[in-house]
Amino acid sequence: MLPELYNYWVVIVLMMIGFYIVIVQGNLIKKLIGLNIFQTSVFIFYISVGKVEGGSAPILAEGVSVYSNPLPHVLILTAIVVGIATMALALALVVRIKNAYGTVEEEELQERDLRC
Repeated sequence: MLPELYNYWVVIVLMMIGFYIVIVQGNLIKKLIGLNIFQTSVFIFYISVGKVEGGSAPILAEGVSVYSNPLPHVLILTAIVVGIATMALALALVVRIKNAYGTVEEEELQERDLRC
């Protein structure tokens, strides 16, 4: 049972690691890394679900009757590009927060915000 569902176990482990990092860590950079790991697990899950067993590329050929749908893979490529752009923006915001507050620790930021 495990070899057949290997991709799904990897997805679950990566998802829980990313979720754990986001919940436990106070450092904003570490939180972003956790979100990136979580996002990667979603990509792997979506690609795993889109795979058709025994399917070939959607190119007409003799003797081929089962084709894989390329749409999930194309959507994941788009999601990767959006994820990279979002991560770049988030890192730029963390740099601005570091310059303004002098820290990237969530607890220290909340303390400074409550004092004002």
